[in-house]
Amino acid sequence: MSYYVYILTNVSHSVLYTGFTGDLLQRVEQHKAREIAGFTKRYNVDRLVYYEEHESPEDGITRENQLKAGPRRKKLALVDSFNPTWRDLYHEIVRVTS
Repeated sequence: MSYYVYILTNVSHSVLYTGFTGDLLQRVEQHKAREIAGFTKRYNVDRLVYYEEHESPEDGITRENQLKAGPRRKKLALVDSFNPTWRDLYHEIVRVTS
């Protein structure tokens, strides 16, 4: 099984959210449907702009905590290097899993 650390943003890219999941497609769909109460729902954070895969939940959680503890500029640089146009990667993961 794979585990994922991901970063979501809103339409204006003014907010970043870092999360961890065992099912990236389902989790992004939950964010898009506003099914998850809290920060992402309140700030309309539903665009997947970064993700990375991990083989163990421990590695994924460690990485999630590392990203959350880091400064915003490092997250911005990470997204820029992985996804320079900040496109919503949801449609790409849908194609891969379908």
